Amino acid sequence: MTTGFEKIPAVRRGNQAAVQHGFAVPWAALKAAQGQRCDKRRENAAMLQIAFFLLSISICVFSWIMIHDPRTLWSGISLLGMLLCSAVTMFFLLSEYANWLAEHELLMNILVALLLLTAGCVLMFPVILIVTLFVEGIKVIRHEGLRPSNLLTMLFSVLLYLYLAVWPVAGGLEKGRLGTKLYLFVSLSAAYMLSLMAIYLLSAALNLLHWKKRRGADYIVVLGAGVIGTRVTPLLAARIERGIELLHSNPGAVLIMSGGQGPGEDIAEGEAMARYAEEQGVGIEKIIVEGRSKSTEENLLFSSGLMEKDRPKVVVVTTSYHVFRALLLAKQQGLKCVGFGAKTKWYFTLNALIREFIGYLSLTWKQHTVMAALIFIVITVAI
Repeated sequence: MTTGFEKIPAVRRGNQAAVQHGFAVPWAALKAAQGQRCDKRRENAAMLQIAFFLLSISICVFSWIMIHDPRTLWSGISLLGMLLCSAVTMFFLLSEYANWLAEHELLMNILVALLLLTAGCVLMFPVILIVTLFVEGIKVIRHEGLRPSNLLTMLFSVLLYLYLAVWPVAGGLEKGRLGTKLYLFVSLSAAYMLSLMAIYLLSAALNLLHWKKRRGADYIVVLGAGVIGTRVTPLLAARIERGIELLHSNPGAVLIMSGGQGPGEDIAEGEAMARYAEEQGVGIEKIIVEGRSKSTEENLLFSSGLMEKDRPKVVVVTTSYHVFRALLLAKQQGLKCVGFGAKTKWYFTLNALIREFIGYLSLTWKQHTVMAALIFIVITVAI
């Protein structure tokens, strides 16, 4: 027979067990949550290290290309890769310090505002681009006349609008197997061309960036651009003045005025350019005339033939929109050089950039034909 005094310890032991059991579940859950947070922080830290490593690699690749020879589309591709790695690194960096940012409301608001601004710019960019191209296309026609070559800006704006606004609607329509293949082929080919054009323009912009004008140049080749009778046009005059500006920064150099005689021209472009340079105060001993060339390829080829020095340091001067394609042609000929651009009117520049990109496609048409064939094969196999 048990007494009440003997029951009390049992009750107390039961209560203690119940209390311990009651707190065991929340405590285990808390420990598990803490473990998950620690695992997540370790994972974020590891991803941040990987992101920093990839960013370092991308910076090194971009720097090497720009120092070694930026006359390639890889200059634009490497810059895009570096920007992508920067964005990924920033994402993991913000994730790592999210708690710290939450305690600093002002900084958090600034970051949110910048994020919204960036998103808005990305969303509005196609609209702004289409409107700008259309308006500038009208200006080209009004100032330069209604010719097929002057319709490129307006035509591109219309095609871009159709691709971004109308073509996706066509994708929602019911189509047969052949129609689906055709739709995908056109969509992917257009996306490839737009991406290629963006990379081309970015690479062209990078090749216009120079830290200094003084480069110890031996020759400054100024490319011709047509004359009226014996008089240089404003566009050609801007190229010559840019060349003279570089000559002042490189006093040991010689100007090569390159350009043959075309239809409606009384003298060779090179001769007219030399006369204009003399009128600007350049001594005749500082000028070499190349008067046989009929194209940019010949400009570079015949000008390099007039260079007497071994492994000369060469600067090519032309209008800004034309610099990158001229550099690509020079690279094909094995002529090591850098390019400097002369300014021209903005509306004309946009139209000329599209023309230059078409010229680039004609130089590299085999590569793009292969890419189109690969797109077709992938679609045929997949569908």
